[in-house]
Amino acid sequence: MNKEELINKLNQYPRISLISLPSPLTEMSNLGLESQNLRLFIKRDDLTGLAFGGNKSRKLEFIMADVLAKKADVAITWASLQSNWCLQTAAAARKLGLKPILVLFKTYELGEQVDGNILLDFILGAEIHIKEAAKGKIVSLDEVAEVIEEVRLKTLKEGYNPYVVPIGGSTPGFSMDLPLGAMAYVQAGLEIFDQLKEQQVIPTWIVHASGSGATQAGLVVAAKAVSPQTKVMGICVSDPKKDFFPEVYQIAQETVAALDLKISIAPEDIILVDNYLGEGYGILTANIAQVIRLVAQQEGIFLDPVYTGKAMWALLDLIKQGYFHSGDRIVFIHTGGTAALFPHRQGFLSFLTS
Repeated sequence: MNKEELINKLNQYPRISLISLPSPLTEMSNLGLESQNLRLFIKRDDLTGLAFGGNKSRKLEFIMADVLAKKADVAITWASLQSNWCLQTAAAARKLGLKPILVLFKTYELGEQVDGNILLDFILGAEIHIKEAAKGKIVSLDEVAEVIEEVRLKTLKEGYNPYVVPIGGSTPGFSMDLPLGAMAYVQAGLEIFDQLKEQQVIPTWIVHASGSGATQAGLVVAAKAVSPQTKVMGICVSDPKKDFFPEVYQIAQETVAALDLKISIAPEDIILVDNYLGEGYGILTANIAQVIRLVAQQEGIFLDPVYTGKAMWALLDLIKQGYFHSGDRIVFIHTGGTAALFPHRQGFLSFLTS
């Protein structure tokens, strides 16, 4: 199908303007990849402009339009203690005059200090509930359903009309009936292809950190629709691919159906790499710390320790192993999260000064 058809399909769903688009797309030319005849570009979705930026801001343009359409006055969501998603949801809610309620789960050992994203949540005036969860994983729906329902019922009793947004704006459920988060990354995929077309470049690969599935699902749908020669690789940050694959595949299928596209997503279109999980979700390791320092020193760009640092570690190691081919043009998506650097200060000092 052509790009205009896909744009028309996306335009059937309302969006509300929250961010500055298009985000920049630039070449990373200081990492020494020329000798392998590879070109690496970075899509700066960390610069989208809402609360330190990030990929979740794109999703919230679609999701918050649905929140307003359903006349909700409270946005409830959940994720890990230092969640970028929760921060951006709270910021979007405040911008639109809604009350944000965040249920934050301790999934790694940072304590509850008011730092990083929690500090920003506090400044935004979000109502915060902190709970315990399994370490080293993104918190699952089974773990949160009862807690979220308690918060929702309490909010109803207080006279509010709450909208419960699934973690990451990914899998439809609770108040969100459609894969709105993935639709945002169908649109982002089109944006990437347009920006590279101006440079006479067709991307061979789009690589990014994959956590709740909607970003990857949307990019896969966009590529399949208008740039079938482009492959999308998700670097798992929490779950092994055998557990995570069904979720990404389902969201992609639901997105195709919601947009009524005449394309088919095959299982082999969902490419996941889980060799770089390290010690688990949100746990800083020496490899991640060193890659964050490398990119900062060579490109002046800060990655985060939970998503983009892990994904860039994976990408550079795969390049070193010869995974990619001469002439490949790779786009790395910076999904944001730089505020999460600060709660990990002790880990960075330990790994980078020893």
